[in-house]
Amino acid sequence: MDNQPHVLIFPLPAQGHITPMLNLAQLFCQANFQVTFLITSHSLERLTLYTDTKTRFAGYSGFRLEPIPNVLSWKQWTGSHNDDVMQWITESVLGLAVDAKPVLERLLKGCDVSCLIVDGYLRFAYDCANEIGIPAISFRCPSACSVWTYFCVPNLVQLGEVPFQDEDMDKLVQNVPGMNTFLRNRDLPSFCRVKDKTTCLGLEQAFAAEIERSSQAYGLILNTFEDLEGPVLSLLRSKCPRVYSIGPQHSHLKHNSSSSLQEVDQCCLSWLDKKPMESVIYVGFGSSTILKRDQMIEIWEGLVQSNKYFLWVIRSDLVNGGENDLPTPVGLLEGTNARGCIVSWAPQEAVLAHPAVGGFLTHSGWNSTLESISAGVPMLCWPYFTDQQVNSRYVGEVWKIGLDMKDQCDRNVVAEMVNDVLDGKKNELKESMARMSEAAKRSVTQGGSSYCNLDRLIHDIKMMSTKGAD
Repeated sequence: MDNQPHVLIFPLPAQGHITPMLNLAQLFCQANFQVTFLITSHSLERLTLYTDTKTRFAGYSGFRLEPIPNVLSWKQWTGSHNDDVMQWITESVLGLAVDAKPVLERLLKGCDVSCLIVDGYLRFAYDCANEIGIPAISFRCPSACSVWTYFCVPNLVQLGEVPFQDEDMDKLVQNVPGMNTFLRNRDLPSFCRVKDKTTCLGLEQAFAAEIERSSQAYGLILNTFEDLEGPVLSLLRSKCPRVYSIGPQHSHLKHNSSSSLQEVDQCCLSWLDKKPMESVIYVGFGSSTILKRDQMIEIWEGLVQSNKYFLWVIRSDLVNGGENDLPTPVGLLEGTNARGCIVSWAPQEAVLAHPAVGGFLTHSGWNSTLESISAGVPMLCWPYFTDQQVNSRYVGEVWKIGLDMKDQCDRNVVAEMVNDVLDGKKNELKESMARMSEAAKRSVTQGGSSYCNLDRLIHDIKMMSTKGAD
């Protein structure tokens, strides 16, 4: 086909980034684009082993997975007893900048690429595209509200709101426009919880560069929708030339396929089949959360104490270091045998869609948040890092589709809030969630905001392939 667009997609090699960018790749394939997807050899091996990705894309002749050199995976990183995710991201980006850059440059120069869609963390890839003269579109995996707080970090440092003291955690933040009536210090991204001014200056410089890069990119793609984050999207559009809010991305696709880098245990669906409607709390903390042993025990004790059914995903690397090998208290095992089910990895979308599930105890990762909204399942939020602190505040305080358990890890609190989600506050949460879930569905149907924004994105990329970028 003449002038068929060719899009190069480059995610950070982490589960929460690969999943939405693979969904975007499929949407582009459906629009008859050529798509080259850059992925580390390690991630490609696990996708091949645990998913039907190759079958999923077999019908699209223009799609190919392009392997790039490995960086240290998150599991390998935490296996060395280091759970600093920002340091891992920094090291990964530096590694990719050295080892993957030659592959990227070869593809940009020799494959007639229309545009590069690049993960917001991969700064060097923007520079490569700009040097070669290929339009770069930023894909930001977090929510719009968290991206906006990122953009405000330089001001927060300059105006002295960051760093803040432990006794000021509940103080309202004044210099994040649009959020000054409800955003507290404890709701800022986790990297703002620093104590020394030198680190703060580093944050200021890094995020000032991020703002400049985003403003210079051709556009910004976000996996969100207007009815959910309209006010914040308006603020972002004051900084970025084009913002394409096209979420929930997975809802555009008629048949969702797994992109898990871990083996999925389907047995939990049979367990759910035997439980009453909306009687189960699903517990999943994503692919990167690391718990301390005492945190895990408190959450576990709270689940058993709640006297509710629970389905819990406990990854082999969920607990820090070797603490996961310590014996489990007998009472927890007995309580789990009576009312619980534990798996190493679950088919999350299928679980959330199951009628037995009435609530989701989540780390507030953005993919999980959107999947919960799409399924209409209220959340109990226990955020771990980065954007998740902002997300959980919006879930509890702004959208009122869940409860925020941030910075608490006490068995009595867990038990009480699980009961609130499944019983005490169930009706009000379900009512708010039903409205938001319906709005999410409308957004991806013909004429909906995300449907139209995706159509606009596809059109703009087609124009790049014929006339070049504006």
